Amino acid sequence: MSAARTDRPTGRRTPPVIRLLVLATFTVILNETIMINAIPRLMSDLHVSERSAQWVSTAFMLTMAAIIPVTGWFLQRVTTRRAYAIAMGVFLAGTALSAVAPTFEVLLLGRIVQAGGTAVMMPLLMTTLMTVVPEQDRGRVMGNVTLAISVAPAMGPVISGLVLQIASWRWLFVLVLPIAGIVTWFGLRQLENVGEPETGAIDWFSVALSALGFGGLVYGLSRFETHNVATPAVIVVAGLAVIVLFVLRQLRLQRTSVPLLDMRVLRSGTYAKALTLMAVAFLAMLGSMILLPLYLQNLRELSPLQTGLLVMPGGLAMGLLGPTIGRLYDRFGGRVLVIPGSIGVAAALAGFTQISLTMPYWALLALHILLMVSLAAAFTPVFTLGLGALPAHLYSHGSSMLGTLQQVAAALGTALVVTIMSARSTALVADGADPVTAHLDGMKLAFAVSAALALIVIVMAILLPNRSTSPEQPDEAESEAELINS
Repeated sequence: MSAARTDRPTGRRTPPVIRLLVLATFTVILNETIMINAIPRLMSDLHVSERSAQWVSTAFMLTMAAIIPVTGWFLQRVTTRRAYAIAMGVFLAGTALSAVAPTFEVLLLGRIVQAGGTAVMMPLLMTTLMTVVPEQDRGRVMGNVTLAISVAPAMGPVISGLVLQIASWRWLFVLVLPIAGIVTWFGLRQLENVGEPETGAIDWFSVALSALGFGGLVYGLSRFETHNVATPAVIVVAGLAVIVLFVLRQLRLQRTSVPLLDMRVLRSGTYAKALTLMAVAFLAMLGSMILLPLYLQNLRELSPLQTGLLVMPGGLAMGLLGPTIGRLYDRFGGRVLVIPGSIGVAAALAGFTQISLTMPYWALLALHILLMVSLAAAFTPVFTLGLGALPAHLYSHGSSMLGTLQQVAAALGTALVVTIMSARSTALVADGADPVTAHLDGMKLAFAVSAALALIVIVMAILLPNRSTSPEQPDEAESEAELINS
């Protein structure tokens, strides 16, 4: 699906194609976190260990990290309808397989297939949005995308908690299946193609390097434990080495052929800054999503459902404010939103360093809402600024790189906070501290590190421009000359 298009709509309404893709993306992304509360049930029903059961989430994240880098190439080679049909068809197949899985191995395969479809949807949505929405309306429309990227992961544990109260874990897939089927049917009836596909062979060596590099990096980060640091560290280093080879391969292909992931997106300073801000902010968000449930369930003894209900208002506020923030961006630009938002993220994480066994729940709720609203104020403008700074033919590659970095940041955020928390609490217990006190102190330190990292978000927010000027789409001759000379 080529990004080039000149007949963009000029109305103030969100294009129907974007509404359909947002709905489909919300449906598939919901499944990334929907299995978090089901781990104990899987251990009992399928007779697997906790470590094995965790793979239903780890494998999903791994598959996303391995496939997303390929979507930049893929979306330029197929029509919008074909990309949508393939993504939703694969997702439906994985959901059906997971629902009827007789063994854990089959369930794991179903989750991997699910993730394969999910990996295509977000880059497809972002690329289509940047192509069909006029620049003056992008903030407003990008705000609607926040519903998919923020509310869906936040609602996953809540929905799973409600379902698991009354039914088997299989119903987590049984209930999603008809919803995804109806969304797919409506999409195929109403979705129109955007742009024209391009031709070009895929470089399978790059595909292999991408899968091994990004998949290995995410896997290594997800395996970090205080009593076993060496093996995950070796896997992470190996993954990074393969990613370096992948980047070198893409730079070479840019001179002679068609790269799988075009590195020229990083030539844009605005995009590079936006990418850094998004990665660190996403790391902080995922770190808090891990730490807060651990605190509420392990130390405050709340049930998974109660925990989900407590964090749900923040997720809903983040998503529902998205359109409003988008309209403010269209009117005033990015800095008036991103800078206060980044400061709010740091302030909320700093507030979480004061958690205790008696901290009022209203205070926790307020801090979580502040964090989510601040992230919303940053995410919508940064998405728009970053991708808007790229030429149209690089939209798909820019959104693919952004999606890949999100998965890596999610894995790094999880590994970082869990390792810091565990190391600190283990050291305190060894010194004779009470286990509960030690665990609490470990969480405080992990939140403090997250707050310190949030300072990077503030710096990047200050460096970002108020608006991005989208480069003009080069004609075919200019594109060839650039390709040869780059």
